[in-house]
Amino acid sequence: MMDNETFRRQAHQLVDWMADYLKNIEQLPVKSQSKPYEVFRRLPDLPPGQADDFEGIMEDFREIILPGMTHWQHPKFFAYFPANSSYASVLGEMLTATLGAQCMIWETSPAAAELEEKMMNWLKEMLDLPRDWDGVIQDTASAATLSAILSAREKATNFSANHRGFPQGRYRIYCSSQTHSSIDKAVRIAGLGSDNLVKVGVDDTLAMNPDALSRAIEADMAAGLHPLCVIATLGTTGTTAIDPLEEIGRICTQRKVWLHVDAAYAGTALILPEYRHMARGMERVDSFVFNPHKWMFTNFDCSAYFVRDKETLIRTFEILPEYLKTATRGAVNDYRDWGVALGRRFRALKLWFVIRDFGVEGLRKRLREHIRLAHNLAKEIEAADDFEIMAPGPFNALFFRWHPREITETDRLNALNAALLGELNNSGKLYLTHTKINDQYIIRMVIGQTYVRERHVQQAWEVIRQTANSLRERL
Repeated sequence: MMDNETFRRQAHQLVDWMADYLKNIEQLPVKSQSKPYEVFRRLPDLPPGQADDFEGIMEDFREIILPGMTHWQHPKFFAYFPANSSYASVLGEMLTATLGAQCMIWETSPAAAELEEKMMNWLKEMLDLPRDWDGVIQDTASAATLSAILSAREKATNFSANHRGFPQGRYRIYCSSQTHSSIDKAVRIAGLGSDNLVKVGVDDTLAMNPDALSRAIEADMAAGLHPLCVIATLGTTGTTAIDPLEEIGRICTQRKVWLHVDAAYAGTALILPEYRHMARGMERVDSFVFNPHKWMFTNFDCSAYFVRDKETLIRTFEILPEYLKTATRGAVNDYRDWGVALGRRFRALKLWFVIRDFGVEGLRKRLREHIRLAHNLAKEIEAADDFEIMAPGPFNALFFRWHPREITETDRLNALNAALLGELNNSGKLYLTHTKINDQYIIRMVIGQTYVRERHVQQAWEVIRQTANSLRERL
């Protein structure tokens, strides 16, 4: 078991390993090449009876664990949305781990609570959000969306559902057919039932159709149902579509329906003045979430959740046992009352490090570069004879497929693109994912890793074309 001096020595060596890992990460396969349970079988069935030395632990980490890891900080990681990191964020996380604080209330670490409050104010300024909103750092957008739906539930029942239970079958939630699956999960957890989640149709850009939303709400009200909450999305997961917030907001205001905005990924783009058009109507929003841990170079987990009415949020979640009563209650923010979890990590510290290390202009420069790289690649894809863009990409994501001109059947094209994606990911040279649009299999590429550069994008495109040509020869 370590003492302080051993910790000091090993920590220096570990930081050297971390720096070398990040410096040389391009030499590793992006996606883990491990087979199912390969790592599991290499681990002993029983825990050690006696203490292991740290050198042995690190050797096993390098030999067993590292090959089983997909390297999310690799500049050729183009899958999903990124879970970005940065040097400043890693250092902030090291301090958070060292402090080991449980920041549930102001009393347990005043600096943690007050830094969090200040960081949420900084984010409001950076994203040009309404200044009268209040914010809290949640672990994920999933938790934030659940908080929004629960708050809407309590407000609609005059805060009685927490005490008397929730009547089934009366309340309805609305989102587009492109909305993230976390909404489905939140509706289940909140006790509303999946049958009461209404998936609203979308337009040609795959954004929510406000007329379809209005008709759905009117039909439910005519049937004696209660419209509870609408979830609009700025940057849907599948295709980064932007729901028309202004029109949706007017409908929600007219019908007195809670409006929650899920901007988990694309919300970071609001740092750029040229993208703030998508936030028109934000004054009608009741709650809003975006994830600095996606495109703002802050280690997972760090989700920024804002509300127009913090008292509704607090009344939804507050429980005050005797052991949590303090003399400062009411004079400060006790963030344990602002969400599901009682225990809270000191997440604000890494966010503070990142914003100060990059500066707002540095963040803008990096975001604009990612968008430029994506738009330039989109032009190359459009110019290629055997590839085609399948959906608009307003940010830094591309949606395309391989389409040999002699093949027209959808099923065959779907199979070809699935095969192409499998070969690309198995190569270890890059990592992409897919989506489906109107039953068409689409390759999805997000250019958003913190340190991605133009050469990485060009190399990835070359690998994509070469692999497609190799597959064509085997057709």
